Amino acid sequence: MDPVRDKDAILNLLSKGNISLQGQFVRGSNYAFLVEVTLEETLSAVYKPTRGEQPLWDFPAQSLAKREAAAYLVSEALGWHFVPPTVYRRKAPLGPGSLQLFIPHHPEYHAFNFSPEDRQRLRQVAVFDLLTNNADRKASHILKDEQGRLWLIDHGLCFHVDEKLRTVLWEFAGQDIPEEILPDLSRLEQQLAEEQPLWLALKNFLSLAEIRALRRRARLLLAHPTFPYPPAHERPFPWPPV
Repeated sequence: MDPVRDKDAILNLLSKGNISLQGQFVRGSNYAFLVEVTLEETLSAVYKPTRGEQPLWDFPAQSLAKREAAAYLVSEALGWHFVPPTVYRRKAPLGPGSLQLFIPHHPEYHAFNFSPEDRQRLRQVAVFDLLTNNADRKASHILKDEQGRLWLIDHGLCFHVDEKLRTVLWEFAGQDIPEEILPDLSRLEQQLAEEQPLWLALKNFLSLAEIRALRRRARLLLAHPTFPYPPAHERPFPWPPV
């Protein structure tokens, strides 16, 4: 199945299919599992149970899996299709959690060793992280699939109301945000108005304050479409960076 063309079928399978654990990803602070999801067809997916999330002082407890699902909704609302199809399952082998389509990729090819051509494609990724206030954009969280499409994963630390941006993508600081994507930002800002379908969908995963903060960030980018410089008073990079 194509993750973009067949997204509705994939979302239905992820939402309703039977889940069987296949293995565990051992890197990372929170539990994540490779699973197979079956409903007439079988797909590989990444399952992140809420009960496997390590407590954080600055993010609400048991909220990271829901933020994964929210990031997918924002990616789709923009029309950028950056985040693999993702759902939040309330019934799963280890309890509620996010379920995201697994994207086959070369694990050793990441943002730090991208070709110059692929690095130029990262401006739009950087805008997505500004919007979602991503506190954990590591180089290995940007994948290139076998067809050459870029995918973004690991969005559990997004959407905080306070400025939290930590990313490896600071090389565009001071440059203009590409003009051709500004209409997408404007459309997203409008969709974040209260009682709009996107607002109603995000309310299942984020607090009202977080949705309002997301809309404010969209407005700020439209008013000042320039990539910011790293803050001097806070740590601007994730750890580890890969």
